[in-house]
Amino acid sequence: MIYFDNSATTAPDESVLTSFIEVNKRFFANPASIHLAGKEAETLLERSREQILSILGAPNGELLFTSGGTEANNLAVIGFARALHARGNHLITTKIEHPSVLHSMRHLETQGFEVDYLSVDEQGTISVEELKSKLRKDTILVSIMHVNNEIGTIQPIAECARIIKENSRALFHSDTVQSFGKLPVSLSGDGPDAITISAHKINGLKGSGILALRKGMTPEPISYGGGQEKGMRSGTVSVADAVALAKAIRISATDVEQKDFRQWRNRLIKFIEQFENVRVLAPDKAAPHILAVAFYKVKGEVAVNFFQENGITISTSSACSSKNGTMGHVIEAIGVNGKFNNGVIRISFGKNNIEQHVVEFEQVFARFMELLGRGNK
Repeated sequence: MIYFDNSATTAPDESVLTSFIEVNKRFFANPASIHLAGKEAETLLERSREQILSILGAPNGELLFTSGGTEANNLAVIGFARALHARGNHLITTKIEHPSVLHSMRHLETQGFEVDYLSVDEQGTISVEELKSKLRKDTILVSIMHVNNEIGTIQPIAECARIIKENSRALFHSDTVQSFGKLPVSLSGDGPDAITISAHKINGLKGSGILALRKGMTPEPISYGGGQEKGMRSGTVSVADAVALAKAIRISATDVEQKDFRQWRNRLIKFIEQFENVRVLAPDKAAPHILAVAFYKVKGEVAVNFFQENGITISTSSACSSKNGTMGHVIEAIGVNGKFNNGVIRISFGKNNIEQHVVEFEQVFARFMELLGRGNK
């Protein structure tokens, strides 16, 4: 099987699995316990935290271990909105955020917060001028994802950070789940105040993620219990997950902007554009590992099934929404033509892919287009 659905999840790296198993065997104690075994587990936990913050360029920052990207995004959006409510109640995000951000924003609207949703162009890119115009004295939080999970659009995060800092007191959060390990991501310099990373998108393990923060940033907790993670995320911390995530982050940080991904993406764009009744979405401003393609008058599921039958795993535009059969909010936001909007597929590369996989994809794609052509005659 050729696996081209790495934006949905990635295969765990063998060294990550080994770390997870070894830590569970040797350091299984609760890191909050005061006995020696607990202290040893706590030491390993804090070492993992320090390693990750160092890689992110914020050795003096804060890092909260979570169950994944969704919880981290929830904690960032809801937690900071509540923590900063005394300053104001205005929030800004985009129309193409991950549901974990959008649904958090909609929940906050029911609590009296006011939210502005930035529009995007046909490439999925926001207007920094619109961002600037929406900032107000009572804006307390801006959340803009770095790379879109459905079409791969890269947002101008550094420019957004500069505009936000120059024109407001708002905290800037970015969902970097799809960008970390593929593009430079950092908490230092001109960047976000808080970022989200999910382990299983970078060859780590499902059920593990982080919310990383600049020094002095403290969200209000959205779950309550024993006060772990400095009271901001209660629950016994899995030391094995933390160590495994630190391992995955170390490996991914050395593979940033893999040249093969960009070459493969450019190759496929050139190949696909020779066919009629198919179009590449966000061809100019997307991350190197994601390619979204829309077929004319064809459901995405038809393409997914055809490729599956020919040994290639791809997905419709988003694994989070592909099963409900409705048009994704991202596809709607970028204004895909009605004859194309139900036929969107996503190809996403990972570290286990090789160039021969791209060659075989082209062969299967050509056969699929030939069959579509016969059906239209």
